[in-house]
Amino acid sequence: MNKSNLREIKKEATAHALAEAAFQLALERGMDGFVVEDIVQRAGYSRRTFANYFSCKEEAVATATVPYHDVSEFYDLLNRMPDSTSPIDAMYQFVKMQLAEESLRRMKQLFTLSKSYPTLKPYTLSAVHLLQREAQNLLTGLFRETHSPDYTYLLAGSVCSTIVPLLDGTLRVLLPGESPDVDPGAESFDDYFEKVFGYLRQGF
Repeated sequence: MNKSNLREIKKEATAHALAEAAFQLALERGMDGFVVEDIVQRAGYSRRTFANYFSCKEEAVATATVPYHDVSEFYDLLNRMPDSTSPIDAMYQFVKMQLAEESLRRMKQLFTLSKSYPTLKPYTLSAVHLLQREAQNLLTGLFRETHSPDYTYLLAGSVCSTIVPLLDGTLRVLLPGESPDVDPGAESFDDYFEKVFGYLRQGF
């Protein structure tokens, strides 16, 4: 592994540690209960280091909830799929990989926090936008010879827009791991997920 790769790994680890410290503090104390100094003390870094990665504590909190898997995992998955795999089917697999139980739970916690702390709302939406941009870049790279960038942009945007209403409580959907007792009559996430992609397959 060369020095540049090691440097990138170290940078990612630092950003993750700072973001995770901010997120845990937000859950424990609320957004008004801590400052940047608390974040860096918990993570073991300096304020200058924090400023190299984040503009404010809200950005750090939201970044901790962005689901991430190594892109190579996604390509490995696609390599096991037929050559005829469509962008919608690729997007289906991408979302299933990224939005596992823990990722959805943390994103819902972020949306819940943002209801009490309005300064967090723009960064909450940015977490979803990051997911959308990652999906769009992957799809564009995979299907540039068969589909226009407009198509992959609209597909990624359509799917990601369906995530927000189940996280902010607009739709009654149980996330993976949630007991039906939490909201009797609510739709399961798996049923909702299949319904969304059923609509996409019919309309795209």
